[in-house]
Amino acid sequence: MFNSMKKNKNPEKTKAETLGGPATDNIAENNGQSTPEMEPAATTPKLYTEEEYQLKVNELNDKYLRLHAEFDNFRKRTLREKIELSRTASEEMIRELLPVLDDFDRALASMKETDKIEAVKEGVEHIQAKMKNIFVARGLQEMKTTGEAFNTDFHEAITSTPAPTEDLKNKVVEEVQKGYLLYDKVIRFAKVVIGS
Repeated sequence: MFNSMKKNKNPEKTKAETLGGPATDNIAENNGQSTPEMEPAATTPKLYTEEEYQLKVNELNDKYLRLHAEFDNFRKRTLREKIELSRTASEEMIRELLPVLDDFDRALASMKETDKIEAVKEGVEHIQAKMKNIFVARGLQEMKTTGEAFNTDFHEAITSTPAPTEDLKNKVVEEVQKGYLLYDKVIRFAKVVIGS
């Protein structure tokens, strides 16, 4: 009888004990968070046999060798393509210059047949303009040098001469050989005479 009274005193606890014991009460008290007592025990890692380790090593080694071979093939293919590109890079430019070469051939043939210097000069100027247009279309630019301040990034000084005027000191007085830029990169320095 005393035991039954004890049970009736706290009917909720009796219900909790029958539903899952004290651990259920802990969930209610912790707002639904699990406690270390409820977490499953950590599983021990699976132990592999020596044969299984060897199989894994062989598999990884095979993957490595395949990857290495694939990279080597990629490297060789890229090198081959680079060599091919450098061989054929000038093909389009040469094709564009062939009509200019034809014009020179025609001009030379006509020089043998005529004594008119003005016509020959006009023809050569026409050919030069045609050639310059091809180069300009490809990104070639002539450097402007005469009267410009001497700059070692663009000019190569051949010699210096007394400046004809005071404002030409340390400036380019004469251009001996033209300099060229290809897409703003110097491909030939201008050979110049500097005023001193």
